[in-house]
Amino acid sequence: MPRTAREKSENSIFHIMVRSISEVVLFRSDKDKTVYLNLMKKYKNMYHFKIYSYCLMNNHAHFVIDVNGADISSIMHSVDLSYARYFNKEHGRHGHLFQDRFKSKIVKNDRYLRVVTGYIHNNPADLSGYESAPEKYSFSSLPAYLGFMDACPGILDYDFVNSFFRFNVKSQNDDTFIVREDYLDYVMSCNDPELKKEIDFSGESSEYISNLQPLIRNFDINAVMHFVAEKNGIDSLILYAKNNRAAMKPRAFAAFLLRSLCNCKCSDICRVLGNITHSRASELTRIGLALITADMTYKHMASEFISCYRPEL
Repeated sequence: MPRTAREKSENSIFHIMVRSISEVVLFRSDKDKTVYLNLMKKYKNMYHFKIYSYCLMNNHAHFVIDVNGADISSIMHSVDLSYARYFNKEHGRHGHLFQDRFKSKIVKNDRYLRVVTGYIHNNPADLSGYESAPEKYSFSSLPAYLGFMDACPGILDYDFVNSFFRFNVKSQNDDTFIVREDYLDYVMSCNDPELKKEIDFSGESSEYISNLQPLIRNFDINAVMHFVAEKNGIDSLILYAKNNRAAMKPRAFAAFLLRSLCNCKCSDICRVLGNITHSRASELTRIGLALITADMTYKHMASEFISCYRPEL
Protein backbone atom coordinates (compact mmCIF):
# COMPACT_ATOMS: atom_id res chain seq x y z
CA MET A 1 0.00 0.00 0.00
CA PRO A 2 1.53 3.37 -0.99
CA ARG A 3 2.45 5.78 1.75
CA THR A 4 0.43 8.96 2.10
CA ALA A 5 2.27 12.26 1.80
CA ARG A 6 3.37 13.65 5.15
CA GLU A 7 1.76 16.97 6.03
CA LYS A 8 4.53 19.50 6.45
CA SER A 9 5.13 23.23 6.72
CA GLU A 10 8.38 25.17 7.07
CA ASN A 11 7.12 27.15 10.07
CA SER A 12 5.03 24.64 11.99
CA ILE A 13 5.38 22.93 15.35
CA PHE A 14 5.22 19.13 15.30
CA HIS A 15 4.44 16.44 17.84
CA ILE A 16 6.86 13.64 16.87
CA MET A 17 6.86 10.04 18.01
CA VAL A 18 9.45 7.40 17.12
CA ARG A 19 8.94 3.73 17.97
CA SER A 20 11.07 0.61 17.55
CA ILE A 21 9.97 -2.50 15.72
CA SER A 22 7.96 -4.78 18.01
CA GLU A 23 10.69 -7.29 18.85
CA VAL A 24 13.36 -4.70 19.77
CA VAL A 25 13.61 -2.37 22.77
CA LEU A 26 14.56 1.03 21.34
CA PHE A 27 16.56 2.13 24.40
CA ARG A 28 18.18 -0.73 26.31
CA SER A 29 20.08 1.49 28.73
CA ASP A 30 20.43 5.04 30.00
CA LYS A 31 23.44 5.31 27.69
CA ASP A 32 21.21 4.65 24.67
CA LYS A 33 18.82 7.41 25.74
CA THR A 34 21.71 9.80 26.30
CA VAL A 35 23.09 9.03 22.84
CA TYR A 36 19.70 9.72 21.22
CA LEU A 37 19.32 13.05 23.04
CA ASN A 38 22.85 14.07 22.07
CA LEU A 39 22.09 13.22 18.43
CA MET A 40 18.99 15.40 18.64
CA LYS A 41 21.16 18.19 20.05
CA LYS A 42 23.78 17.66 17.32
CA TYR A 43 21.26 18.00 14.50
CA LYS A 44 19.49 20.82 16.32
CA ASN A 45 22.77 22.72 15.97
CA MET A 46 22.94 21.80 12.29
CA TYR A 47 19.36 22.53 11.24
CA HIS A 48 18.60 25.28 13.81
CA PHE A 49 15.25 23.82 14.85
CA LYS A 50 13.82 24.18 18.36
CA ILE A 51 12.77 21.54 20.91
CA TYR A 52 10.02 22.48 23.37
CA SER A 53 9.56 19.16 25.20
CA TYR A 54 10.61 15.52 25.08
CA CYS A 55 10.33 12.17 26.82
CA LEU A 56 12.24 8.95 26.04
CA MET A 57 10.62 5.70 27.15
CA ASN A 58 12.08 2.24 26.56
CA ASN A 59 10.43 1.50 23.21
CA HIS A 60 9.41 4.94 21.97
CA ALA A 61 10.12 8.66 22.32
CA HIS A 62 8.10 11.87 22.04
CA PHE A 63 9.31 15.33 21.00
CA VAL A 64 7.66 18.68 20.33
CA ILE A 65 9.72 20.31 17.59
CA ASP A 66 9.45 23.73 15.98
CA VAL A 67 11.15 23.18 12.62
CA ASN A 68 12.03 26.89 12.33
CA GLY A 69 12.17 26.69 8.53
CA ALA A 70 13.87 23.28 8.32
CA ASP A 71 12.38 20.09 6.86
CA ILE A 72 11.06 17.72 9.54
CA SER A 73 11.77 14.63 7.42
CA SER A 74 15.43 15.63 6.98
CA ILE A 75 15.77 16.23 10.71
CA MET A 76 14.29 12.91 11.79
CA HIS A 77 16.02 10.90 9.04
CA SER A 78 19.38 12.28 10.17
CA VAL A 79 18.76 11.55 13.87
CA ASP A 80 17.23 8.10 13.43
CA LEU A 81 19.76 6.89 10.86
CA SER A 82 22.63 7.94 13.11
CA TYR A 83 21.02 6.30 16.14
CA ALA A 84 20.29 3.05 14.27
CA ARG A 85 23.95 2.84 13.24
CA TYR A 86 25.06 3.40 16.84
CA PHE A 87 22.50 0.94 18.24
CA ASN A 88 23.33 -1.89 15.86
CA LYS A 89 27.04 -1.51 16.51
CA GLU A 90 26.61 -1.14 20.27
CA HIS A 91 24.34 -4.15 20.63
CA GLY A 92 25.74 -6.39 17.88
CA ARG A 93 22.70 -6.56 15.66
CA HIS A 94 21.70 -5.88 12.03
CA GLY A 95 18.61 -4.72 10.23
CA HIS A 96 15.86 -2.17 10.78
CA LEU A 97 15.35 -0.60 14.18
CA PHE A 98 12.45 1.81 13.81
CA GLN A 99 8.82 0.90 13.18
CA ASP A 100 7.98 2.38 9.77
CA ARG A 101 8.47 6.13 9.47
CA PHE A 102 8.35 8.40 12.48
CA LYS A 103 4.87 9.67 13.32
CA SER A 104 4.20 13.39 13.14
CA LYS A 105 1.24 15.62 13.80
CA ILE A 106 1.14 19.35 13.29
CA VAL A 107 0.21 21.14 16.51
CA LYS A 108 -3.12 22.82 15.86
CA ASN A 109 -3.22 25.68 18.36
CA ASP A 110 -1.95 26.94 21.71
CA ARG A 111 -4.30 24.67 23.64
CA TYR A 112 -3.11 21.58 21.80
CA LEU A 113 0.50 22.60 22.43
CA ARG A 114 -0.15 22.71 26.18
CA VAL A 115 -2.07 19.44 26.13
CA VAL A 116 0.50 17.51 24.12
CA THR A 117 3.35 18.81 26.29
CA GLY A 118 1.51 17.77 29.44
CA TYR A 119 0.75 14.37 27.91
CA ILE A 120 4.41 13.83 26.98
CA HIS A 121 5.53 14.77 30.48
CA ASN A 122 2.98 12.37 31.97
CA ASN A 123 4.37 9.34 30.07
CA PRO A 124 6.67 8.15 32.91
CA ALA A 125 3.62 7.78 35.17
CA ASP A 126 3.06 4.44 33.42
CA LEU A 127 6.35 3.14 34.86
CA SER A 128 6.66 1.39 38.19
CA GLY A 129 7.96 3.83 40.78
CA TYR A 130 6.96 6.94 38.82
CA GLU A 131 3.15 6.64 39.04
CA SER A 132 2.80 9.72 41.23
CA ALA A 133 6.17 11.33 40.53
CA PRO A 134 6.88 11.67 36.77
CA GLU A 135 9.14 14.62 37.60
CA LYS A 136 11.72 12.16 38.98
CA TYR A 137 12.17 10.51 35.58
CA SER A 138 15.47 11.74 34.15
CA PHE A 139 14.90 11.35 30.41
CA SER A 140 12.06 13.82 30.16
CA SER A 141 12.03 17.60 29.89
CA LEU A 142 9.62 17.83 32.85
CA PRO A 143 12.43 18.24 35.45
CA ALA A 144 13.76 21.18 33.42
CA TYR A 145 10.27 22.73 33.31
CA LEU A 146 10.19 22.53 37.09
CA GLY A 147 13.59 24.17 37.49
CA PHE A 148 15.72 21.06 37.98
CA MET A 149 18.66 19.73 35.96
CA ASP A 150 18.01 18.91 32.30
CA ALA A 151 19.24 15.47 31.18
CA CYS A 152 20.71 17.08 28.06
CA PRO A 153 21.71 20.72 28.70
CA GLY A 154 21.24 22.93 25.66
CA ILE A 155 18.54 20.85 24.00
CA LEU A 156 15.45 22.82 25.13
CA ASP A 157 14.38 26.28 24.02
CA TYR A 158 13.97 27.77 27.49
CA ASP A 159 12.87 31.24 26.36
CA PHE A 160 9.81 29.75 24.73
CA VAL A 161 9.11 27.39 27.63
CA ASN A 162 9.37 30.16 30.22
CA SER A 163 7.18 32.61 28.32
CA PHE A 164 4.57 30.07 27.21
CA PHE A 165 4.13 28.44 30.61
CA ARG A 166 4.70 31.62 32.68
CA PHE A 167 7.81 30.38 34.48
CA ASN A 168 9.72 33.62 33.87
CA VAL A 169 9.24 35.14 37.33
CA LYS A 170 12.33 37.27 38.01
CA SER A 171 12.98 36.20 41.60
CA GLN A 172 12.97 32.70 43.02
CA ASN A 173 10.07 33.37 45.38
CA ASP A 174 6.93 31.54 46.43
CA ASP A 175 5.11 32.63 43.26
CA THR A 176 7.59 30.76 41.07
CA PHE A 177 7.12 27.63 43.17
CA ILE A 178 3.33 27.89 42.97
CA VAL A 179 3.34 28.27 39.18
CA ARG A 180 5.57 25.22 38.77
CA GLU A 181 3.60 23.23 41.32
CA ASP A 182 0.43 24.03 39.39
CA TYR A 183 2.07 22.81 36.20
CA LEU A 184 2.99 19.50 37.83
CA ASP A 185 -0.66 19.12 38.91
CA TYR A 186 -1.67 19.79 35.31
CA VAL A 187 0.75 17.10 34.05
CA MET A 188 -0.72 14.58 36.46
CA SER A 189 -4.19 15.30 35.01
CA CYS A 190 -3.04 14.52 31.46
CA ASN A 191 -3.78 10.80 31.67
CA ASP A 192 -7.46 11.36 30.88
CA PRO A 193 -8.66 8.96 28.11
CA GLU A 194 -10.36 11.79 26.22
CA LEU A 195 -7.13 13.78 26.17
CA LYS A 196 -5.25 10.73 24.91
CA LYS A 197 -7.71 10.47 22.02
CA GLU A 198 -6.88 14.04 21.09
CA ILE A 199 -3.17 13.24 21.07
CA ASP A 200 -3.68 10.16 18.85
CA PHE A 201 -1.88 10.33 15.51
CA SER A 202 -4.82 9.15 13.39
CA GLY A 203 -6.94 11.60 11.45
CA GLU A 204 -6.20 14.85 9.72
CA SER A 205 -4.13 17.64 11.21
CA SER A 206 -4.66 21.32 10.71
CA GLU A 207 -1.76 23.70 10.51
CA TYR A 208 -0.57 25.77 13.45
CA ILE A 209 1.80 28.63 12.69
CA SER A 210 3.62 29.79 15.79
CA ASN A 211 4.18 33.49 16.38
CA LEU A 212 7.94 32.89 16.29
CA GLN A 213 9.72 34.01 13.13
CA PRO A 214 11.04 30.98 11.24
CA LEU A 215 14.56 30.85 9.89
CA ILE A 216 14.36 31.08 6.11
CA ARG A 217 16.72 28.60 4.43
CA ASN A 218 17.34 30.29 1.08
CA PHE A 219 20.50 32.19 2.01
CA ASP A 220 22.63 33.15 -0.96
CA ILE A 221 25.50 30.76 -1.71
CA ASN A 222 27.82 33.53 -2.91
CA ALA A 223 27.09 35.48 0.28
CA VAL A 224 28.16 32.44 2.31
CA MET A 225 31.46 32.11 0.48
CA HIS A 226 32.22 35.84 0.65
CA PHE A 227 31.37 36.01 4.37
CA VAL A 228 33.47 32.96 5.31
CA ALA A 229 36.48 34.24 3.36
CA GLU A 230 36.23 37.73 4.84
CA LYS A 231 35.82 36.53 8.44
CA ASN A 232 38.76 34.14 8.12
CA GLY A 233 40.99 36.72 6.44
CA ILE A 234 41.61 34.68 3.29
CA ASP A 235 41.07 35.14 -0.42
CA SER A 236 37.73 33.65 -1.45
CA LEU A 237 39.49 31.63 -4.17
CA ILE A 238 41.25 29.60 -1.46
CA LEU A 239 37.86 28.24 -0.37
CA TYR A 240 37.58 26.45 -3.71
CA ALA A 241 41.01 24.78 -3.47
CA LYS A 242 40.66 21.07 -2.70
CA ASN A 243 43.93 20.22 -1.01
CA ASN A 244 44.79 23.37 0.94
CA ARG A 245 45.14 22.22 4.56
CA ALA A 246 45.34 25.80 5.80
CA ALA A 247 41.83 26.40 4.49
CA MET A 248 40.28 23.22 5.92
CA LYS A 249 38.39 24.91 8.79
CA PRO A 250 36.98 27.77 6.66
CA ARG A 251 35.93 25.24 3.99
CA ALA A 252 34.27 23.08 6.65
CA PHE A 253 32.48 26.10 8.08
CA ALA A 254 31.30 27.04 4.58
CA ALA A 255 30.07 23.47 3.99
CA PHE A 256 28.09 23.61 7.23
CA LEU A 257 26.45 26.93 6.31
CA LEU A 258 25.63 25.67 2.82
CA ARG A 259 24.01 22.54 4.25
CA SER A 260 22.07 24.16 7.07
CA LEU A 261 21.12 27.58 5.66
CA CYS A 262 21.07 27.26 1.86
CA ASN A 263 19.17 23.96 1.55
CA CYS A 264 22.16 22.61 -0.37
CA LYS A 265 22.30 18.88 -0.96
CA CYS A 266 25.57 17.00 -0.73
CA SER A 267 25.90 17.18 -4.53
CA ASP A 268 25.51 20.98 -4.39
CA ILE A 269 28.28 21.27 -1.80
CA CYS A 270 30.50 19.05 -3.96
CA ARG A 271 30.02 21.42 -6.87
CA VAL A 272 30.46 24.66 -4.89
CA LEU A 273 33.66 23.53 -3.15
CA GLY A 274 35.47 22.47 -6.31
CA ASN A 275 33.96 19.16 -7.46
CA ILE A 276 34.94 17.26 -4.33
CA THR A 277 33.58 13.78 -3.59
CA HIS A 278 30.33 13.15 -1.71
CA SER A 279 32.21 11.59 1.18
CA ARG A 280 34.49 14.62 1.44
CA ALA A 281 31.51 16.99 1.38
CA SER A 282 29.87 15.00 4.20
CA GLU A 283 33.11 14.99 6.17
CA LEU A 284 33.54 18.75 5.82
CA THR A 285 29.94 19.32 6.93
CA ARG A 286 30.54 17.20 10.04
CA ILE A 287 33.73 19.11 10.80
CA GLY A 288 31.84 22.39 10.35
CA LEU A 289 29.16 21.25 12.79
CA ALA A 290 31.85 20.31 15.31
CA LEU A 291 33.41 23.76 14.88
CA ILE A 292 30.24 25.71 15.66
CA THR A 293 29.51 23.36 18.56
CA ALA A 294 32.92 23.55 20.25
CA ASP A 295 34.48 26.80 19.02
CA MET A 296 32.76 30.00 20.19
CA THR A 297 34.46 31.98 17.41
CA TYR A 298 32.72 29.96 14.72
CA LYS A 299 29.47 29.84 16.69
CA HIS A 300 29.44 33.65 16.83
CA MET A 301 30.30 33.78 13.12
CA ALA A 302 27.27 31.62 12.30
CA SER A 303 24.99 33.86 14.39
CA GLU A 304 26.44 36.97 12.77
CA PHE A 305 25.89 35.56 9.28
CA ILE A 306 22.26 34.74 10.05
CA SER A 307 21.56 38.20 11.46
CA CYS A 308 23.34 40.08 8.65
CA TYR A 309 22.30 38.05 5.62
CA ARG A 310 18.86 36.71 6.64
CA PRO A 311 16.50 36.75 3.60
CA GLU A 312 13.26 38.65 3.80
CA LEU A 313 10.12 36.70 4.69
